[in-house]
Amino acid sequence: MPPILSGYTYVRPLGSGGFADVFLFEQNMPRRPVAIKVLLRDVVDNDVLRMFNAEADVMARLSAHPAILTVFTASISADGRPYLVMEYCPGSPGQTYRREAGAVADVLALAVKIACALETAHRSGVLHRDIKPSNILVTTLGAPVLADFGIAASLTSLDTEHLIAMSVPWSAPEVVAEHTTGSVATEVWSFGATIYSLLASRAPFEVTDAPRPTAAQLKSRIGRAKYTPIGGVVPAALEEFLARTMSRDPGRRQQSLLQCARELQLLQQGLGLPPTPLEVAADEWAAAATPVDFNNTVVPGPPISVVAVESKRRKREPAPAVSQTNEGTRFNGAAAPRRSGGSGLKLALLLAGAVVVGVAATLLVLSLAGLVG
Repeated sequence: MPPILSGYTYVRPLGSGGFADVFLFEQNMPRRPVAIKVLLRDVVDNDVLRMFNAEADVMARLSAHPAILTVFTASISADGRPYLVMEYCPGSPGQTYRREAGAVADVLALAVKIACALETAHRSGVLHRDIKPSNILVTTLGAPVLADFGIAASLTSLDTEHLIAMSVPWSAPEVVAEHTTGSVATEVWSFGATIYSLLASRAPFEVTDAPRPTAAQLKSRIGRAKYTPIGGVVPAALEEFLARTMSRDPGRRQQSLLQCARELQLLQQGLGLPPTPLEVAADEWAAAATPVDFNNTVVPGPPISVVAVESKRRKREPAPAVSQTNEGTRFNGAAAPRRSGGSGLKLALLLAGAVVVGVAATLLVLSLAGLVG
């Protein structure tokens, strides 16, 4: 059920997962469509809140990258559910790759952009840990963006006590065997497996024209890590690149996603294609940011701005302290002169005049009423 959010109008559901629902809303000001991810009420616990906070903070920090989904804000709905407001993307390769394999030129351009996005995340100390076709979205302008940092983790201090999360067809052998929760090497594997899926129209280690394997069968095949060529129009040089990314030995894989991006550029040039520009954040940018707290379980409510407004009215001076002494009245310790008798005489004359005027007015009224001759 969609939440009621001030400033947003509900349109329709977009999808549902194990931890959250995603709805299409329209933001009222400025007017634009947005995707709002809302945590399910019955699954919210400290681990889920930790994942939610990490996703919000990581995406806010990284979404300046053109190939990372933009997040606008995060808060708590009136019914107590944390939510995340994001850029609305109408498509995803995850919705189409099984029906139609991507063209080599298009997949190479997408791959360079996503590799740069992942390299930027790594330079910021963040592992995505869930790279797969459905987590690559397409913006309204047709550009691919990396999404769903829900199980992201710190590159420098992985918490091995947390549950190892994986999407089996795109997870490295060492993750499937639960030997690690993630590393740059496992990200290289998942990246290569994702590109493989887009080109082959199937997940790695699935056999063409055979029933889709179970998770247990896939884990067994991944453990053996025997690369199966895609064939068809996929160039041999691209097959060799993918085979290295999905090598069973992490040491034989590319050492970074930046290396992957550069090798893909060389493949583009070899095929007579214009190389896709590299877009990677500078190291100075990564060093300037505050590290993401992956253990934060407190979701702050809507911010309340308090602005101190200085009044233009003149401030009233405090009344002076008054005391009586033999020398006269003192104001703040200074003796004031005694009042002269002239002031009292003036006051008496004024009072007498007022009495005379009052009597005359009364007589006039009685005369008009016929009571006085």
